[in-house]
Amino acid sequence: MSTTTLDRKSMRKSVGPGPAFHRVLNSEFIKFRTLLSTLILLASTALVMVGFAALSAWGTGQFAERAGRDPQAAAALAAQGGDIAVTIPTSGIAFAQLILGSLGVLLMSSEFTTGMARSTFAAVPKRLSPFLAKLIVVMVSAFLLTAVSIFIAGLVALPIVNNYDLKLDLSSSQSVKLLLVNSIYVAAVAAIGMSLGTIVRNSAGGIMSLVGLFFVAPIAFQLIPGDFFVEARKYLPGNTINAMTAVEHVPDTLEVWQAALVLGAWVVVPVALAMVLLKKRDV
Repeated sequence: MSTTTLDRKSMRKSVGPGPAFHRVLNSEFIKFRTLLSTLILLASTALVMVGFAALSAWGTGQFAERAGRDPQAAAALAAQGGDIAVTIPTSGIAFAQLILGSLGVLLMSSEFTTGMARSTFAAVPKRLSPFLAKLIVVMVSAFLLTAVSIFIAGLVALPIVNNYDLKLDLSSSQSVKLLLVNSIYVAAVAAIGMSLGTIVRNSAGGIMSLVGLFFVAPIAFQLIPGDFFVEARKYLPGNTINAMTAVEHVPDTLEVWQAALVLGAWVVVPVALAMVLLKKRDV
């Protein structure tokens, strides 16, 4: 047996198991909450969601007011149902998913672009521990921030819609469902973003991949003719939220449980691929 082989074996034995997982989790949480860029992105998400809810409440109120004078607007209002204000608190979700998904990308890609990954994996030889700890931190943070932002957005929108005699009950079953499902959805997008940041190892490339998956692909699939793209569009991750939050099942769309499984697959597959590549590739 060569000296090189013996040296490698002795190095592997001397590495040790590393710190306990709860210590790694605490370390990742400290890094998460002490980065100024992270705090800016979190604050921007909350401001965007509250701002869009206020704007949507005003626009919905104007539309309802015009419906009293315009027969066509009245017909469109009747087609949407009476509880048209229930989706107002979640009107900024499209932007929240982009911001928090990009945050997920940056949390992992910055580890490689700054060289911090070398220090992280030197301190924690088991590479999956920091990855899983970071994944838990970003998903829980995205869920909590989205849920709180939706609730605050509802409180801000409430006096605006009341001014137009519209009903918005934040404690109704549909409102609670929208809050929980949208929060879970944004947490899933953040996990996908973090996985892309791990796979690509480049902030710009990871964010562009995220934008392409959630914003460009649905438009492209809609414009490209053919039954295949019409059917495939249902299985894009960005289109699962509509099926999961619909009051009634819309024809030619996924069932709620199908949409949940599709979204779960879009999270599990990139996360699993990121974990495999993280273990196999050099830092």
